[in-house]
Amino acid sequence: MHLLLAHAVLLLATIVCAPLSSQDPVAVPTKKPRLAFVTNCVAEFWTVATFGVEAAKKEFAVDAVVRMPPNGTAEEQQRILEDLLAKGVQGIALSPKDPENMTALLDKVAARAVLITQDSDAPKSKRLCYVGMDNYDAGRMCGQLVKEALPNGGAIVVLVGNLDQDNARRRRQGVIDELLDRSHDSMRFDAQDATLKGGAYEIRATFTDQFDRQKGKAAAQDAMVRFSDLACMVGLYEYEPPLILEAVKSASKLGKIAIVAFDENEATLQGILDGHIHGTVVQNPYEYGRRSLQLLSELLRESDPTKRAALLPKGGFLDIPARQIRKDNAKAFWDDLKQKTGKK
Repeated sequence: MHLLLAHAVLLLATIVCAPLSSQDPVAVPTKKPRLAFVTNCVAEFWTVATFGVEAAKKEFAVDAVVRMPPNGTAEEQQRILEDLLAKGVQGIALSPKDPENMTALLDKVAARAVLITQDSDAPKSKRLCYVGMDNYDAGRMCGQLVKEALPNGGAIVVLVGNLDQDNARRRRQGVIDELLDRSHDSMRFDAQDATLKGGAYEIRATFTDQFDRQKGKAAAQDAMVRFSDLACMVGLYEYEPPLILEAVKSASKLGKIAIVAFDENEATLQGILDGHIHGTVVQNPYEYGRRSLQLLSELLRESDPTKRAALLPKGGFLDIPARQIRKDNAKAFWDDLKQKTGKK
């Protein structure tokens, strides 16, 4: 038997097939499975995911809560996870803040509940699988949008929440590798202060704002002051492109500095329709919420260890592909999003 499958069978058998007792929060449920969807911060992106969670609660007959760390810190996530375990939650879908330093904590959670990751992975932990997109490939898609916006090349800066999270590191690296025409290597990582130049493109700086909106906007303003020849700014987290747009507009540089985005913030989509933002790479947070809860409920309801292991996606990766949004498809995308979130 494949090593991954064997590990999954053993782990799921340990978690889900133990005798039912009041002290065992992850025994095969006789009522609705008790699940949790844990984000890495508070953002409009996660509000969309919450609608997917709510849809899943009805569709798959589960009880579920959404927990968002208000300041986006790993310490807050730890407290949330410990509280969920204490309350007997049986399955958790988590976007881990700092996977490199959270492995022991995540393994503790995985020993007491069915644990999967979503949005950002923690591949060294004992989570059963990752639900989301390939962040490196999505980064390269973002790099393609930069090339469209700057066909003759130019100086670029990148804004990203932090570089501790797996999704941020891979996303940024994908952008860099695409712009520098490098080979596909999702394990490559260029240091934040590295000199990055190749062909017509130069990545002058990567700014991290630690999910602080004021710092993010200040970084965009600082970039325009520091680099008089700045040609493009890229925001890799949902809340950053609108901050960049505000900064560029305040500096009267609309049309002079290209903006390329990530995610589907309403201000980003309006900026694309207005012609101020070239495009964005969108995930599908609605389906992150829905599909994560679907998988957790199926794993908890299946009593046969082999069949449970077979429910896991191949390679431990449930792919929900990213898409590129430009002016020609932004309205249709936004209309669909409004319908899913009840805004239409």
